[in-house]
Amino acid sequence: MVQLTDKPLLVGSVVAVGSNRQHGFSKPIQRTIRLVEDHGVEGDAHAGRFVRHRYLAAKTPGLLNNRQVHLMASELFAELASMGFIVTSGDLGENVTTEGLDLTSFPLGTRLRIGDSAIVELTGLRTPCSLIDRFQKGLKRAMIRKNARPRFRCGVLGVVKATGQIAAGDPVAVERPLSAWQQLPAL
Repeated sequence: MVQLTDKPLLVGSVVAVGSNRQHGFSKPIQRTIRLVEDHGVEGDAHAGRFVRHRYLAAKTPGLLNNRQVHLMASELFAELASMGFIVTSGDLGENVTTEGLDLTSFPLGTRLRIGDSAIVELTGLRTPCSLIDRFQKGLKRAMIRKNARPRFRCGVLGVVKATGQIAAGDPVAVERPLSAWQQLPAL
């Protein structure tokens, strides 16, 4: 069990939420989504207790799903735009787009309290797959940094620890674990 700080250290907000019942690259933007404890985004193709990522599920179907929710910082979109890429919320498959939080800098076990009751615990960094270049040629290379940390900047993945409905405009409060700082692993 991860012990957390007594109060949130940072507060950001939700810019957009997305979900897709089918396995696809992007997630259509929704008015709201429901995060379900130990399951993920209700109705999303990646939700479930066991891994639903097609490649991983084929290899190890009994693996617990530590990729229930994909979150990405909207600030990345502006940086990508300066490099010639056009990316908006949901385009890269994220369920939750945030503002005001450097998600990839948080340690393993960080909890995000979203809206009134939802909690997502961070499990790792999302690594870019080859499909990203089908979306926009050269984007995969832009999402991997060779000499910087974290190396991958495709957002973060997490598991739902408390159920709740979330929507754009909801606050996101960050609670870092009290345990020793561990970098988010690549997933």
